[in-house]
Amino acid sequence: MASVGPVVVVGAGVAGLCVALAAAPRPVLLLGRGAHAEDTASTLAQGGIAAALGKDDSVEAHIRDTLAAGASCNEQEPVRILAAGAADAVAWLEAQGVALDRDADGLLLGREGGHSAARIAHAGGDATGAGVMAALSAAALRAPHIHWRGGVEVDALRLRAGRVAGVRWRHCGGHDGHDGEWVDTDTVVLATGGIGALFERTTNPAGADGAGLALALAAGAQPRDLEFVQFHPTALDVRASSLPLITEALRGAGARLLDAAGRPLMDGVHPLGDLAPRDVVARQVWQAHCDGGLVRLDARRLGICWPCEFPTVLAVCIAHGIDPRVSPIPVTPAAHFHMGGLAVDELGRTSLPGLHAVGEVACSGVHGANRLASNSLLEGVVFGRRLGAHLASFREAGADQGAGDGETVQIERGPGLGADALRELRALMWHAAGPVRSTGRLQEAIARTGVLGAAGWQARLANAILVAALDRPASLGAHWRTDDGAFRTAGQGAGSDIGSRAHQAA
Repeated sequence: MASVGPVVVVGAGVAGLCVALAAAPRPVLLLGRGAHAEDTASTLAQGGIAAALGKDDSVEAHIRDTLAAGASCNEQEPVRILAAGAADAVAWLEAQGVALDRDADGLLLGREGGHSAARIAHAGGDATGAGVMAALSAAALRAPHIHWRGGVEVDALRLRAGRVAGVRWRHCGGHDGHDGEWVDTDTVVLATGGIGALFERTTNPAGADGAGLALALAAGAQPRDLEFVQFHPTALDVRASSLPLITEALRGAGARLLDAAGRPLMDGVHPLGDLAPRDVVARQVWQAHCDGGLVRLDARRLGICWPCEFPTVLAVCIAHGIDPRVSPIPVTPAAHFHMGGLAVDELGRTSLPGLHAVGEVACSGVHGANRLASNSLLEGVVFGRRLGAHLASFREAGADQGAGDGETVQIERGPGLGADALRELRALMWHAAGPVRSTGRLQEAIARTGVLGAAGWQARLANAILVAALDRPASLGAHWRTDDGAFRTAGQGAGSDIGSRAHQAA
């Protein structure tokens, strides 16, 4: 039986674009909030794409580093798919027109935190995300099977006989339910990104608010590991709703984190020093701020070409009155990536038939409790293409029920919080569910979000994240509990080893 309607892909970041492109020749309706890939975290990505392409590197080494960063609670098969598919992903991106940085000897490969080798490919220095998005967006606009509608968001799902039968989109900024249009479909892919905008300090754009995750949870899809939120240790420490990222590649090039007295912050903390896994570094920076001091990243005297290698960092620093060539950069931790999300298998299938998820909104277990640097764009490409190819060639059992008889229900995400309540929620999440957590703060935040939940879906989603954090009493990866008695006094530098032992004990 023929499929009902197009494949509807919600979200036009790297993951969504890769699904849409790989799903050919099936018709695809691509729905995004921005006009053309605007307001996506993918565009802001300064890191690169991790791939074991160096002569002294290997897929097995990439796997080991991914597992170590994830506190060894990753799912093994998705990790292997990710690392083994990296070389092909890089080649495919270049075929789509992504101009990766090269010299006479081939690809330029950098090193970032948690990696045992230089394996990060970049495009335009620290503008990799923008370069990848420009090429993939152009390819999607050329593709005859893709119809791209921007400036819209999906706020409701239709279920028939227990599986997806349609979605409702509406213009961004419109009133919920008043200007929506239903699309009949038996195949929906959520590629809506993360939840960073629920935190007061984040590197994510405003659109990374968990809207897709909230809708899927309302429809009954199963979540996984909602408590695992990665905090990047080096966002620019300025007053802004979305903080500019100061790429980890700077530390890979030799930049050092300094405390308020000018001493190296990471000395004696972890064997990898400034290139320790992100959770370890973020907690050190957080603690230094809590102790009343500032933390700065000293990137002077590195012998680099700033306009060539780090044009984005240079531009954002100059825009805030800081010249990183002559002055250390003030930095702060910030919510950066959600390892948790909708529980999916290796083909992006959620527990709700007909609903798929890919990219940051999904959780296959590939990242474990803490994502390895530059595995996020790679995840979007590898698993996005994998899902798209699956949808192009295979129709899942039971899909025909979406066009037949059966109980039909309409699931709405519901209205959002007002501006004042959203500011309160973001502050609440930062202090209760930030890099360091405690039972008392989590319980207080759960009580407050329970009240705010009646006013907006963001509070209900935040409540689910907080409850998941409270329900995991042992520190693990990016989830760090100060009241975890077995690990509270352990050195911050234990990092992944602490996480591994906690996982075994939990």
